Amino acid sequence: QVQLVESGGGLVQAGGSLRLSCAASGRPFSSYAMGWFRQAPGKEREFVVYINWSGRSTYYADSVKGRFTISRDNAKNTVYLQMNSLKPEDTAVYYCAADRFAYRGSWTAAPKEYAYWGQGTQVTVSS
Repeated sequence: QVQLVESGGGLVQAGGSLRLSCAASGRPFSSYAMGWFRQAPGKEREFVVYINWSGRSTYYADSVKGRFTISRDNAKNTVYLQMNSLKPEDTAVYYCAADRFAYRGSWTAAPKEYAYWGQGTQVTVSS
């Protein structure tokens, strides 16, 4: 059974930083791409960032490019999301997700391509 557990959310002022973590278990972590999504109240879940299985390839949504950085430590089965220069519009529940297929050759932002999801962690940015 694959499990994803996020941590690191919280309340921060605009311009501040947070680092989210997502610890994975249940299958070979280093074989699968990971993604972060977020969902604000009353809005659909949206793609934030993707990182491939090796960590060498990433893809960011335009809304976070230059402010967020994804990384992974395959030895620790953990993916991270460093969020800098946070804005009130970044307020959402953030979810990490694990790719459905091993060694995917190209990035994907489609939620249906991610087979496993964490429980989410709340990020609130005050103005």
